[in-house]
Amino acid sequence: MSVFTPLARPELETFLAPYGLGRLLDFQGIAAGSENTNFFISLEKGEFVLTLVERGPVQEMPFFIELLDVLHDADLPVPYALRTTDGVALRELAGKPALLQPRLAGKHIKDANAQHCSQVGELLGHLHLATQANMIKRKTDRGLDWMLEEGTQLLSHLNAEQSDLLQRALDEITQRKEKILALPRANIHADLFRDNAMFEGTHLTGLIDFYNACSGPMLYDVAIALNDWCSDEQGLIDGPRARALLGAYAALRPFTAAEAELWPTMLRVACVRFWLSRLIAAESFAGQDVLIHDPMEFQLRLAQRQKVNTQLPFAL
Repeated sequence: MSVFTPLARPELETFLAPYGLGRLLDFQGIAAGSENTNFFISLEKGEFVLTLVERGPVQEMPFFIELLDVLHDADLPVPYALRTTDGVALRELAGKPALLQPRLAGKHIKDANAQHCSQVGELLGHLHLATQANMIKRKTDRGLDWMLEEGTQLLSHLNAEQSDLLQRALDEITQRKEKILALPRANIHADLFRDNAMFEGTHLTGLIDFYNACSGPMLYDVAIALNDWCSDEQGLIDGPRARALLGAYAALRPFTAAEAELWPTMLRVACVRFWLSRLIAAESFAGQDVLIHDPMEFQLRLAQRQKVNTQLPFAL
């Protein structure tokens, strides 16, 4: 279970009192997180999620609070930091930055269909449009430079087939880095996987876990989402789901010629980012009671993305 920082009821009650939301009825650690500690919190006045930020510098927390306020004001179904009765959003608990947010309705889905994917594409389009004109700058700590540095170090840990696959991807990133960084930008979620979206039936009710959010190429965000929502068990892109996601997105924000050119590259870059982070997590948390996502999933997807047949709507 991925609760890195356990909490005792008395310290939690003391922390929650300034929000004026009534007595603590119940709390439960959330096993799904792999980077932060999260708890479901039941108070007299509602259901909430408490996050203790385990990774990342404290000075960047105001970025997440501001971004979620912007998206909440744009009527997007996102969590946002609740304020205490004194107006404080970012606080400290057990020595960690702590945020209390409303718990969103719905549940995660395992098997996505074209309707789910269409809603994901539409939400991503709204997210990008809400921030494109007034982007809040934050450089990701897992960007292209990170991929090149960590990937080069990990080459020696891999077998010959894996090493060849990764080396080709790193060479492509090096060759196309300047063009990638010149793509149209906005604030991006950068982690829009199925376990970060909430649905009631086929209605998308919430987008959570913004702790990888940053300013960056919008196409990268689309590639990350598509690689998860539209891949089959063999890692291949499912055409109907991909067209549903891309079509719904492009109806709000049409793709550019530069994005159409770099689309296959960005799908591969998105695979590299999560293959590397999962390899690192598997090594770092080996033997610990922490949720580890399978690195092989993205090794397989990267291998399948060596040839990309799904084009952006722009290029059809």
